[in-house]
Amino acid sequence: MRLIVTGSLSFDHVMSMPGRFKDYLMPEKLHIINVSFLMDTFRLDKGGTAGNQAYSLALLGLKPILLGSAGKDFFEYKRHLDKAGVNTSRIKMYRKQVTATGFAMTDKNNNQVWGFYSGAMKEDAHLSLLDKAKENDFVVLAPTDPRAMEKYVDECCQIKCRFLFDPAFQTPRLKINKLKKGALKAKIVIGNDYEIALLLKRLKLAKRQLLKPGKILITTLGSKGSIIETKEARYKIPIAKPDNSSDPTGAGDAYRAGFLAGYLRGLSLPESGRMGSLAATYSVEKSGTQTHKFSLSSFKRRYKINFNHELRY
Repeated sequence: MRLIVTGSLSFDHVMSMPGRFKDYLMPEKLHIINVSFLMDTFRLDKGGTAGNQAYSLALLGLKPILLGSAGKDFFEYKRHLDKAGVNTSRIKMYRKQVTATGFAMTDKNNNQVWGFYSGAMKEDAHLSLLDKAKENDFVVLAPTDPRAMEKYVDECCQIKCRFLFDPAFQTPRLKINKLKKGALKAKIVIGNDYEIALLLKRLKLAKRQLLKPGKILITTLGSKGSIIETKEARYKIPIAKPDNSSDPTGAGDAYRAGFLAGYLRGLSLPESGRMGSLAATYSVEKSGTQTHKFSLSSFKRRYKINFNHELRY
């Protein structure tokens, strides 16, 4: 089995402020918003859903194949991923475009507002899984250009491979029939509590209608942990205790990588969820989305300290 990761590749401009967004907003005036937030920190990160997840998957000993599009400014980022152990041979670089660029603002409660310029990411729709994935492979469908996500859903179903469906902030932009197909055909559906609620609302489905036999639904809850559900069971997954809370950006992608690493190695759903929690904690402790590092031995030690039993990984 090979693991193929699709999704965005981007450079992220991340700013943070000491105050709270809600202190600047008046609910009765949301029809005409004109606000400015004074930020006190700034950094430029290597990011994107596919890049972030592939990076953490490689730290956990997997060899993810990253499928995506990037621009003329991507060479150093590519070397970074190569060094981490990610297979970047399927990244297509466009010399007349720039890599997708994200702009994020974070308040002191870790709420975030993002703006995103697609750049080369819009070329993802020209890529295909048909000549790359096989029936026994596992594919991650992380957020990227909506046309590409719709295409990948169809191709995964055509190949009959297992896949994780993570529409996230593209949920409102995907065609209803493709969104429904992805949600119902995927082995794993994941999102935060807002994203899962939005997905179910847009599809006009109850959660029980999504939880068919064999389906896994994961709802991440930030500092409150996560919930993993199947038709037969429901598991509440705690967080791993962070040494500090430097930055939440990228924690969700790290959680996904940790969960998948455990799941694809045959661990139970609670064990895989706890791996996700610990991977997310490493990300939270470092400013940036691909700046955290750990060895497998240190990961296992910290897992035992947090969850009081050995990690069978």
